[in-house]
Amino acid sequence: MTKSDRDRAEARLNKARTAMLDRDVSTKAVLDNMARLKALRLAREAAAPPPVAAPRKAPGKARKSGEKAPALSEWLTGQQRGGHRT
Repeated sequence: MTKSDRDRAEARLNKARTAMLDRDVSTKAVLDNMARLKALRLAREAAAPPPVAAPRKAPGKARKSGEKAPALSEWLTGQQRGGHRT
């Protein structure tokens, strides 16, 4: 191996080490930022009261007990009169 070959190999190795260090530094910065943001979020959630759930609305019309649903033919007629396609 000649001196120029060794110099090129050494330069390539130094370049690879520099790239690895840059990647490690940027990875550490991202992880530190994620940890900081998580701590802020947890502190904010601990300080705020729990959210109040909105009351659920009953879907559609509520039928009285004992009341039957309209017959299918009546329902279809109502749909056609209402402008709905079946």
